[in-house]
Amino acid sequence: MLFELASELRGYFTSQQAQAVGYGRDLLAYHTQTGRFIRIQRGLYRLRDYPSSPGEEVMAAWLAVGKDIAVVSHDSALDLFNLSDVTPNSMHLTIPHSKRYLQAPPGVTLHTTVVPVPEDEIVLLDGIRLTSPTRTILDAAEIGVAPEQVEMAIHQAVQRGLTTPQMQGAHASERSQSNPDIEEWE
Repeated sequence: MLFELASELRGYFTSQQAQAVGYGRDLLAYHTQTGRFIRIQRGLYRLRDYPSSPGEEVMAAWLAVGKDIAVVSHDSALDLFNLSDVTPNSMHLTIPHSKRYLQAPPGVTLHTTVVPVPEDEIVLLDGIRLTSPTRTILDAAEIGVAPEQVEMAIHQAVQRGLTTPQMQGAHASERSQSNPDIEEWE
């Protein structure tokens, strides 16, 4: 049961998930001590023999912050969607403002938003929740991703049918009118 769960998450699982399928603290500690599980950080584990895959560090960061509250965003989402040549210098995740007390794991930048990311602006890609391509492009532009990278992202997203110029324009207009209070920290 744990293997099936971890397989959906590229070999990773949380202590809560392990407990939900019958691995109590003692059993989790035993398998960690014997090397079957690798403790990534408090509450986050990986199956030792699970094969590595591209983007697994994104999965680990997303799970560490909380898969039910965090979404991969900004240039990290651009990278996962393969919409530009941008190479994120940090893993970007957006969380609700009410969770601003969470400490960012090493290498992660947390962005908070007063208005929760609407479900229609969240997509599931390879088991990870990301902001939609339309929102991702706007978020990336807002934090200062190079204009040529933003243009490339728009072109790629339109060409692949992930957004339209009309959708991009409408969301940009909406955002400039509402201008939610957004914070970020590392």
